[in-house]
Amino acid sequence: MKKLLTIIFASLLCSATAIAAPANKPEEIKAITQVADDFQSALKTKNHKQLASLMLNANILFTSPASDEYVRKAREESDPNTDGVRAGGFHDFAGFLKREKRQVEERFSNLKITQDRDVAWMLFDYEFVIDGKVQNDGVEAWQLVKRDGKWKIYSVTWSVNPRD
Repeated sequence: MKKLLTIIFASLLCSATAIAAPANKPEEIKAITQVADDFQSALKTKNHKQLASLMLNANILFTSPASDEYVRKAREESDPNTDGVRAGGFHDFAGFLKREKRQVEERFSNLKITQDRDVAWMLFDYEFVIDGKVQNDGVEAWQLVKRDGKWKIYSVTWSVNPRD
């Protein structure tokens, strides 16, 4: 019986070790950070094709969810099913970038990356800047997945604090 318990304990210990496999591999963190750098570069150079190449596809979640107050009002006035998370956000943003004549920039700070296998999360503070003036700021979160050896963004959500 004692031998059986030792075998079971050893088996569980090995399983726990496998579950707690090391995450945040330095080479993966570097590659994910490069995605963030490329995103910022695409904005500055207004390269909407480069920006699109960083996304898993053009239909990803790319939105700032509306406030409860906005959702309540929209439900009362027009659509009882409104949830405050709209579709088409990436298409709209890429179109904005393509049309905008002024300089566009997004500054990141307090970047935190968590990566495990082919999935990663990135959380950071941001400032959205047009012509050198901060338009809004907040917290932004990305989810990334590794496909064909490259990290791709598959979800972008952010809060918005307008600046005067």
